[in-house]
Amino acid sequence: MPTLLARSPITPAVTRPEGVRVRRIPRVVGADAPVPLRDGGHVPYANFDYAASAPCLEAVQEAVTRALPYYSSVHRGAGYASQVTTGAYEQARETVRSFLGAWRRSAVVFTRNTTDSMNLLARAVPAGTSVVVFETEHHASLLPWKRAVRLPAPATPAEAVAAADRALRACPIGSRLLVVTAASNVTGELWPVEELARVAHRHGARIAVDAAQLVPHRPLDMTALGLDYVAFSGHKLYAPFGAGVLAGRADWLRAAEPYLKGGGASASVGATTRWAASAEQRHEAGSPNVLGAIALAAACDALSAAWKDLAAREEELVERLRTGLAALPHVRELSLWGGRAPRVGIVSFTVDGWNARDVALTLSEEHGIGVRDGRFCAHPFVRHLAGGDTAVRASLGIGTSEEHIDRLLTALAGLAAR
Repeated sequence: MPTLLARSPITPAVTRPEGVRVRRIPRVVGADAPVPLRDGGHVPYANFDYAASAPCLEAVQEAVTRALPYYSSVHRGAGYASQVTTGAYEQARETVRSFLGAWRRSAVVFTRNTTDSMNLLARAVPAGTSVVVFETEHHASLLPWKRAVRLPAPATPAEAVAAADRALRACPIGSRLLVVTAASNVTGELWPVEELARVAHRHGARIAVDAAQLVPHRPLDMTALGLDYVAFSGHKLYAPFGAGVLAGRADWLRAAEPYLKGGGASASVGATTRWAASAEQRHEAGSPNVLGAIALAAACDALSAAWKDLAAREEELVERLRTGLAALPHVRELSLWGGRAPRVGIVSFTVDGWNARDVALTLSEEHGIGVRDGRFCAHPFVRHLAGGDTAVRASLGIGTSEEHIDRLLTALAGLAAR
């Protein structure tokens, strides 16, 4: 039986005779795609919008292409194609489990995206659960909860840990959940999730981590960090096929009524309905996004094989960008914890005298640069950082080059003269 998840190996980094190490980085589809300019010319696209949706990896494209000839329904078909597709779908689940360092008995539920995952968890928490969440969160983590204590933006990582400690201690007796991001989608700053997990567990609480902006940039080990739940999106992980993941402790998910009710979620239907016992079956009603799961697993494999090179490359590019921005007196970078706080490749900023939307449109129409403008589905946080204004976000990824960085800096420098 053919395997649909046969992996496209990434050529390992090699050392040239003169001792210079050459990095081997996965490639994205369309990295050099031309885009039109206002003057009628064309330039290769400089994509700085990875934090919204990352382009497709070539390895992901190849995995989906291999899967298509045997694409079929999963779990209930006796035909050969159905058996092959079912095997690939369940293997994808195990690939994700390994990618996250999840405990072998953890649930790994395929969803549509991080927002879907967090809403699923919100439906599954026991009645009366007290939820603690920072106002710095993306709306996917900020909005789904029925009973939530919102904490203000902390001035330091240590203050974040102390604030969570106080809030959890003050919660009523009963189930408690701390919700926090691993990496901010506004500033890219890394949150102290391991320390926050220890605080949560000291109070008998659980922790749910929005890892949507971390896992495209850095590895994450749920078991080592002590995380109870992790959510992330395939479309930010170079797998743009509409799949996401909620991984973590299975008991709340097994006890909750299905988030979606329908075929596959039920074990028996008659005068009464008996729901499936496993968390995955119970919360994956209907025909699942098989290709999305296969794509997501392929992305996990490709990134896992290249973490060291990817991280080193990104750190160089982020330093180049932030140093260049700091040299522009009319540009102000947004940061919660100061310039040296560890971060992934996300930088947000404002430009004196310019509306963020106008900056984004000018960069696109005159320079072929794609950035994000607005409040990035994190309205309270951006208002806190930008004084009520909107901002521009430049997010880096696998296809980002030095030329892209320099083009962006040159374009921003030119805005001051207008």
